[in-house]
Amino acid sequence: MIPLDSILLKKRYLDLPEDLIRPVNITPLKNIKIASFNASAARWLNLDIKDNMHEHLAKWLNGELILENQQTVATRYSGHQFGHYVPQLGDGRALLFGEIESINQDLVELQLKGGGVTPFSRQGDGRAVLRSTIREYLCSEAMFALGIPTTRALAIASSDSEVYRESIETGALLLRCANSHIRFGHFENCFYNGEEENSQQLADFVIQHHLPHLANDEKPYAGLLRHAVIETAKLMAHWQSVGFAHGVMNTDNMSILGLTIDYGPYGFLDKFEPDFICNHSDHQGRYAFNRQPDIAYWNLSALAQAMTSLISVDDAKAAIQDFGELFETEYLKLMAGKLGLPDNHPELSKLLNQLFSNMARDKSDYTRIMRALCKIDENSPSLPNDLTGDKNAWQQWLDEYARCLREDTVATSIRQTAMRSRNPKYILRNYIAQEAIELAEKGDFSRVNELLILLQSPYDEHPEMERYAASPPDWSQEIAVSCSS
Repeated sequence: MIPLDSILLKKRYLDLPEDLIRPVNITPLKNIKIASFNASAARWLNLDIKDNMHEHLAKWLNGELILENQQTVATRYSGHQFGHYVPQLGDGRALLFGEIESINQDLVELQLKGGGVTPFSRQGDGRAVLRSTIREYLCSEAMFALGIPTTRALAIASSDSEVYRESIETGALLLRCANSHIRFGHFENCFYNGEEENSQQLADFVIQHHLPHLANDEKPYAGLLRHAVIETAKLMAHWQSVGFAHGVMNTDNMSILGLTIDYGPYGFLDKFEPDFICNHSDHQGRYAFNRQPDIAYWNLSALAQAMTSLISVDDAKAAIQDFGELFETEYLKLMAGKLGLPDNHPELSKLLNQLFSNMARDKSDYTRIMRALCKIDENSPSLPNDLTGDKNAWQQWLDEYARCLREDTVATSIRQTAMRSRNPKYILRNYIAQEAIELAEKGDFSRVNELLILLQSPYDEHPEMERYAASPPDWSQEIAVSCSS
């Protein structure tokens, strides 16, 4: 483990085309302090940051302390936002801090959010507020524990600085971590600006540092696009399988490595509503839950077009054409595991369609239903009364499901254990995050820290925190999350 003051940061991102990066100094906040620290992420990053080093860490994040070899930069990108191309976006409130070697011996980028104005802030203040940093901090860790590719976050720092949004809020900093923060929008920016050389350098950078196995391919750039297609298909399958809605799937929020990135107006399904819209800014429902795979394909098509300065149109079309099949295969595999059935079970799709029909009709709690199935006795199948509506329809489905389970040779106890490792008991429901935010805004981060620990083991039983597994209270329906979240 490496102490904070002994970190020697690497900065491969300085090899990116000069047009795509801008050096930026952090603008300090007032009276900064570490509000929550993610010890699990620190272990992943091989960092030894004890409690007595938190003041040191806060000063580093706030630009009051500069480590050796540090160079903070913002990157330039574009993107299709709600289907419309916006030519100049970029890191308006994010700065790459440097890279450190993780325990897996790969280099991880550290990115600060909320460090002040950058050349890409677009008349914004470059700040992050406590509300949004808590939402990203907790949800990125929840997704990591669910086995879903994602950025992570090491720490939240709070301050006495006021930040103006719809109202006055508390300024904060978030240090997030990922192997790369390169987005589809970086490639779009090069393409639409006619910067073919920059586009090639960007692609070469991704291949060299993240996909070196493609370097000797006959068509390495087509291979890069293909990799993005495969990983994005897997990511969408994971999102759909746990009932996660991202809320703002613009191309500038899509990772070239297939990571979940930029947690804003997200939401996990409470009631099972296929057309659930978690983003109150999404008035047309473009990013509704059931549209996410289609939007991912749309975004990949935009990426493919942006790469046609590097690959032929035919190769671009070939790379993305079977996205739907890739998604479907991965999704059915995940859902088979959640139901305790073999991947290739001939009745899997039929069972899922009827299950979802029942849940949609009754507006059942998706997470609680899937967790309850882990206890099913195939000889006498039943579900708790409070989870179901039409008892006859549910019993008919349960009988069919139980018959499929009986045809399998896996012992009941083994199946149930395996299912519990695929169906979380705890997810980050919006009302739970909101409760933590409201306490934190009063200076109490105990709930944030409690939830962090809970969400790091979402499949386990936590009797002392059982209330977080319950369906949300009625007042939670009034919570509105938007792009400013």
